[in-house]
Amino acid sequence: MKISTILDHIDSGHMALPEFQRGYVWSGDQVRGLFDSLYRRHPVGGLLVWATEAKTTAHRGDGPVVSGIVKLLLDGQQRMSSLYGVIRGKPPKFFDGNAKAFTGLHFHLENETFSFYQPLKMAGDPLWIDVSSLMQAGTAGLGGFVTKLTQQPDLAPKIGIYVGRLSQLLGISDVDLHIEEVTGADKSLDVVVDIFNRVNSGGTKLSKGDLALAKICADWPEARETMKNKLKAWSQADFNFNLDWLLRSLNTVLTGEAKFSHLDNKTAEDIQDGLKRSTKAIDTSLNLIGGRLGLDHEQVLFGRFAVPVMVRFLDQNKGQLDEKQRDKLLFWFAQAGMWGRYSGNTESTIDEDLAALESGGIDGLLTKLRFWRGGLRIEPEHFTGWSLGARFYPVLYMLTRMGGARDWGTGIELKANLLGKMSKLEVHHIFPKAQLYKLDHKRTEVNALANFCFQTKQTNLEISDRLPEEYFAEFEQRHP
Repeated sequence: MKISTILDHIDSGHMALPEFQRGYVWSGDQVRGLFDSLYRRHPVGGLLVWATEAKTTAHRGDGPVVSGIVKLLLDGQQRMSSLYGVIRGKPPKFFDGNAKAFTGLHFHLENETFSFYQPLKMAGDPLWIDVSSLMQAGTAGLGGFVTKLTQQPDLAPKIGIYVGRLSQLLGISDVDLHIEEVTGADKSLDVVVDIFNRVNSGGTKLSKGDLALAKICADWPEARETMKNKLKAWSQADFNFNLDWLLRSLNTVLTGEAKFSHLDNKTAEDIQDGLKRSTKAIDTSLNLIGGRLGLDHEQVLFGRFAVPVMVRFLDQNKGQLDEKQRDKLLFWFAQAGMWGRYSGNTESTIDEDLAALESGGIDGLLTKLRFWRGGLRIEPEHFTGWSLGARFYPVLYMLTRMGGARDWGTGIELKANLLGKMSKLEVHHIFPKAQLYKLDHKRTEVNALANFCFQTKQTNLEISDRLPEEYFAEFEQRHP
């Protein structure tokens, strides 16, 4: 089937995307490579579609699909989204991703290369052709592009060659792609997802969470968008989570289990209720973690998979904790993060902790953690780790916030959301890097966590590469 016909089928609703498909993940380089291959008429692979009844299967996006049989893309979403985006000049209705990946694709008539728009490189050069503009103008609008070229006398000798290349570029829409169909009454959602994972073995397979969400969306089509809106709200507060993580918390609230299979028998009403309760408990958890521990942004939120366990406890207690319960729960969260409790098999570990919570409450969680770790005492050696990716980096920030640490230069209390460009928090090396490297210290020693503290950008610049024996006295005098 011609690419132009496939795009028409997407517009008419004869072809769509199944709900279980992930979003658009291609990069600009992949888009450029696809168009380069098509321009040179190299093979780019066929499509695999699932021909099924439209009324029985959930599809992505808000675009309508035809009644009767609809073809859902199993293999080829990234290619067709890219082709649609460039040729139509806008994303398809089922699109979920970053449209910048295919926006502004240009073609150079002399070099026959594709590149994304760069003003300094392309502005004023008639040989750079906006691919989307050409595709939308079509053969009928080809004359306008030729006219612009003929206005440049130095290009006249090669006009014929350039017109041929423009026609070859336009001809991408007429390239035939083979389409293979999966059909039959025996092709259930589970079977089709298994087929999808097999044909996409070289890419990213659907997770158990993707499958669970697909089943949920079959009964509640707005589920994905509703969850994504909540994720967006947390992202605006500088906490970045994904759908799997949110679904895990919803699962612990509804079933007390981590495995998504326990959601199979839940109705749409159950899921909606569980989502409302779990998001409320997550908000409470993040407020406790940010307010009491000071872990108020993405980079320092370690142990995020401890949150689904916290959510279960908070939901069971209607969010009402006394001071002792609150601090004990946060102590467990901090310890779980410090020791990497969920760095292994997340699902199994959450199930173990949910069982401990069920039988022994927070004390049961702490007992389980002590047994697993062999003790929870923190030693000085734990701060010999280096780099901002070290597990104890959030602990350093937590101690800074909980201790009410103040900026040495300005005296204001340190936190992530200080206003003003020069008040932005930065990691400061107490013993400056330049000075330590002069003395031949290793990188691991220079960047040891014990040599880190937090200061505002203004104070960091003021200290520069001076030694603490010089600037300590200055700041002590400024803030006795």
